Amino acid sequence: MPKPTSRKAVPSTETNGLPARFGDWFSARGWSPRAHQLALLDLARAGRSALLIAPTGAGKTLAGFLPSLVELSERAERKPGLHTLYISPLKALAVDVKRNLETPIAEIGLDISVETRTGDTPTNRRQRQRREPPDILMTTPEQLALLLSYPDAGAFFGNLSCVVLDELHALANSKRGDLLALGLARLGILAPKLRRVGLSATVAEPDELRRYLMPQPVDGEALSEVVVAPPGARPEIGVLVPEGPETKDDGEARIPWSGHSARHALPFVYDAIRRNRMTLVFVNTRSQAEFVFQSLWHLNEDSLAIALHHGSLAAEQRRKVEAAMAAGTLRAVVCTSTLDLGIDWGEVDLVICIGAPKGASRLAQRIGRANHRLDEPSRALLVPANRFEVLECEAARAAAIEGAQDARIGRDGALDVLAQHVLGRACSEPFAPDALFDEVRAAAPYRHLDRVTFDRVVDFVATGGYALKSYDRYARLRANSPMTGDMRLRPSSPKVVQQYRMNVGTIVEAPMIRIRLIGKGRRPRGGMGGRMLGEIEEYFIDQLAPGDTFIFAGHILRFEGLAETEALVTHAEGGEPMIPSYYGGKFPLSTYLAERVRRMLAHHEEWTFLPAQVKEWLRLQEWRSVLPREGELLVECFPRGDRYYLVCYPFEGRLAHQTLGMLLTRRLDRMGARPLGFVASEYSLAIWGLRDMGLMAERGSLPLSELFGEDMLGDDLEAWLAESNLLKRTFRDCAVIAGLIERRYPGQEKTGRQVTFSSDLIYNVLREHEPDHILLRATYADAATGLLDVARVGDMLRRIRGHIVLKRLDRVSPLAVPVLLDIGKEQVHGEANEALLHEAADELIEEATRLV
Repeated sequence: MPKPTSRKAVPSTETNGLPARFGDWFSARGWSPRAHQLALLDLARAGRSALLIAPTGAGKTLAGFLPSLVELSERAERKPGLHTLYISPLKALAVDVKRNLETPIAEIGLDISVETRTGDTPTNRRQRQRREPPDILMTTPEQLALLLSYPDAGAFFGNLSCVVLDELHALANSKRGDLLALGLARLGILAPKLRRVGLSATVAEPDELRRYLMPQPVDGEALSEVVVAPPGARPEIGVLVPEGPETKDDGEARIPWSGHSARHALPFVYDAIRRNRMTLVFVNTRSQAEFVFQSLWHLNEDSLAIALHHGSLAAEQRRKVEAAMAAGTLRAVVCTSTLDLGIDWGEVDLVICIGAPKGASRLAQRIGRANHRLDEPSRALLVPANRFEVLECEAARAAAIEGAQDARIGRDGALDVLAQHVLGRACSEPFAPDALFDEVRAAAPYRHLDRVTFDRVVDFVATGGYALKSYDRYARLRANSPMTGDMRLRPSSPKVVQQYRMNVGTIVEAPMIRIRLIGKGRRPRGGMGGRMLGEIEEYFIDQLAPGDTFIFAGHILRFEGLAETEALVTHAEGGEPMIPSYYGGKFPLSTYLAERVRRMLAHHEEWTFLPAQVKEWLRLQEWRSVLPREGELLVECFPRGDRYYLVCYPFEGRLAHQTLGMLLTRRLDRMGARPLGFVASEYSLAIWGLRDMGLMAERGSLPLSELFGEDMLGDDLEAWLAESNLLKRTFRDCAVIAGLIERRYPGQEKTGRQVTFSSDLIYNVLREHEPDHILLRATYADAATGLLDVARVGDMLRRIRGHIVLKRLDRVSPLAVPVLLDIGKEQVHGEANEALLHEAADELIEEATRLV
């Protein structure tokens, strides 16, 4: 294999190799083909796969498709089957790219058919596509897995020339990416000359994506070519920090010490919306989207067209918002990550990010939604909700201006995804384990998979494993024809095939309840009419009693009752409505930004751009206690009320801090400190108890080097996991992905309660009778990397070894105020309780800052 090269694309007006009709089209538009577009065309003619790294507005999508358009335009005759497959992380992005691609096809006069295939595509059209494939098909990873499960997959993909993977960074570092990589490996067998193109604007380690694109050899590694386009104009990024007196009578001007609502800044956000034609207001969670949308409507004296967009809203409502954006009839959209990726919705003047962005690459992605013109700067405004977020926003702003990225992949393929793929392969045609092992190892996430683990996965799919082998329902594979010696594996029944196809995919949503709006005065009952607003997680509805109010889809709603699988609601006014919270709704603080924040704290010269209030806060901390140096962990101990507190500042993100808190409280209990509880934020961790932990540390009965020892990730972690319900929730997701528990049956769908009940029963059986079951292994791996962030905790414990600074104080420090305010705060709702929290904040602040 020729050695791959890296090509730096440079500005060029050359059109060598571009057919005249294409050159004429560029000229008619007043454009010249960009250097990276021509570079991909050259590589395609040489049959080489490539990763294109290019900023938003640089014509990435056209670059990815240009070789296919040229090749299709030059064909002497139409070959049967698909020519180019485009895979997107979002259904809406696939639809949008199709619409954009149809423009050059029509204007150049090309005889090329383009279609989409997503979960929303009608069944009759999907069936017709398999019989009569278009030239170019836009789809998603789940639909690729589904297409590969049919017996005619070889004919459908046999003439495939190119696969284009858009927003590759958003796919590769997830279980969807694992499923896609296995699909690419299969395509490599069905279409050996397949060329792969990856498109991305935010890449921290290009070699990770170059490796992902290519079939991996048994020894060594294979990398695609890489084409790097010149960077676009440097973005213009501001940090919104309303300055004002530090008095409790002027709460709107004061930067909060704690909290995540950014309520104090929303009048200024509304002013920014009013000054621009179109603004995207990004938030980090769906519950925050509901709150911000409601707040902006209360401020909307000008009756501006402001919409809401997040993943729990009904698809019809999301499509209406998207259509209005494309038509330019909206002034602002409050949205979550549903609009993160590269959909061209029209002219967006400004991107506002409420709350810290949690990652440099995520911020770059969101900023890229503004101004899809390469040579003009995108404009963004960051709105920190509290003082720690001011530091994070400044760190993110500096990273974005430098063009720094932090979205890394570095993962081994998940075993539950592999189990799903094994069953899908059998649905397509009987397979021999030896051949399938070689095929799977070609997928980058599984290149280090050992044969013993692979065989255990196949055995699990075939029999359920040792503990479940006696149950016929878990026997999903059998030998194709033992009488003739054909021991290849096939599905045990047509029902297995049907259930696989109904449950394919790796996205496991939390159990949801549909929300139906009915007229006032109507009695809740099944089958009644009313508008569907979307879905809310089942556990939130379980907390409501008839008459309770909550905010959803931009409305204040009154819960009237449940009817079958739907929550029936009516319009309500006033009161103190709850805001739904969503499982897994928060992003972790990236390691890269955490390092920058620690550096900012340690060096005064980094404070240049900080607002006066925040500088004063940090000076107060130095006066009352100390600011940690870059490599240090500050541990503060102080009394308050009838409790003693230990507060530390790892700056490693909420997930890592929650894991650390769970493990530290176990150790503190064993050491006799009598801990009562803990609370974790993105930046710090507070533990409270009945004994003076600072005094114990000074006297040697609580040595901090032992308390924060790396060995806590051994027996302590295992003991805690054995007692926790966390693994049950993780196991449920793994069991669903692996196909052990089906969410959907022909004509019916399991409720969240039914899925949980089934998975809990199986989990308990496996824990008792087969603790090394392959699904339990997948569960431990998931918990360690996702919900627990064990690797990050381990890195932190190694980093601080020998660098722990203890400060015993007589009262709370300024840096500790935010995390103490978080204690019990998640249960507080409504403006009246916000006022109570404000009073509590003032009390803590006064205590931390008074002279004596």
